[in-house]
Amino acid sequence: QVQLVESGGGLVHTGGSLRLSCAASGRTFSTYYMGWFRQAPGKEREFVAYISRYGLSTYYADSAKGRFTISKDNAKNTVYLQMNTLKPEDTAVYYCAAGTSRYEYDYWGQGTQVTVSS
Repeated sequence: QVQLVESGGGLVHTGGSLRLSCAASGRTFSTYYMGWFRQAPGKEREFVAYISRYGLSTYYADSAKGRFTISKDNAKNTVYLQMNTLKPEDTAVYYCAAGTSRYEYDYWGQGTQVTVSS
């Protein structure tokens, strides 16, 4: 069982930056693939980025490439999402998730709101 708690969301202006954090419980954090997803009002949840168990591999949605960076600190049981050059269309609730593969996520956090004003 893994419990995930996101933090770091907030209100920023267009072009601003935020760093989201996701703290995980449990001693097996390093064995999980970690992903970030987001859900905007009225839209389905969408994939943003993932990082492999030991941080050797990452992958981003096209909307995130070049602006967002996912990283993982296994010593701190934490995964981060650095978001730069934010746009109003990035406004959403952001969720982190843990899974045993990059395609299946078994545990989800409660989400953190990111709002980008124009």
